[in-house]
Amino acid sequence: MGNDQTTYLLADGENIDATLGMSVLNRRPHPDERPRWDRILDFADHRFGRDVRALFFLNATSGQLPISFVQALIAMEYRPVPLAGSGIEKVVDVGIQRTLEALVDRGPSHVLLASHDGDFIPQVEALLDNGSRVGVLCFREFLNAKLAALDEKGLEIFDLETDVKAFQVALPRVKIIPLSEFRPEEFL
Repeated sequence: MGNDQTTYLLADGENIDATLGMSVLNRRPHPDERPRWDRILDFADHRFGRDVRALFFLNATSGQLPISFVQALIAMEYRPVPLAGSGIEKVVDVGIQRTLEALVDRGPSHVLLASHDGDFIPQVEALLDNGSRVGVLCFREFLNAKLAALDEKGLEIFDLETDVKAFQVALPRVKIIPLSEFRPEEFL
C-alpha cells in the first residue's frame, strides 16, 4: 500500500489552543488571535504538493460538540474527529496515536501533525523509519524536545506563526532569533 498522493494533516486542536493560551498569551486567546485553520490547510497543500486529507481531532467526552466550530471546520474541508472515552484522560492523543500507527502500516506517507506533544514520538519515529515524509506544525519554542530531536531523522518542523503564517496578528512571543534573521527595526 502507501505511496498514495495524499498528505494527511492531523490537528491536535486542544494542544495548539492550550499552548497558544497558556504559554504564548498567558490568557484565553481572542478570536483574532486564534490560528486560521484554512491557512494551515493551504500551507499543507502548497508545502507538500498533494491532496490534503485534514483530520481535526476533538475531545467530545462531555457529550457536547462546538457545533459552529465543527461546521466551520467542515466548510474548510477538515474532517472533524470527535472522540469520547470514559476513563481515558487523553482521548485526542490516543486517537491521533492510532491514526499515526495506521499510517505506518500503510507504508511511506506524507504526514503533517499540528501539535507540541511528545506522546507521538514512537509513532512519528516509526513513520520516519518507514520512509514517510513527516512534518510538525507548532510554536518551535514549545515543541517537545525529544520530538524536536527527530529532525536528525528527517522530521520537518514548521512554526505556525513564522512559517505557516496561520495568524492574523503578531503574537507576543519571545523566541530565539538566528542572527541572519535579526532585524533591529522590529525592536526600535
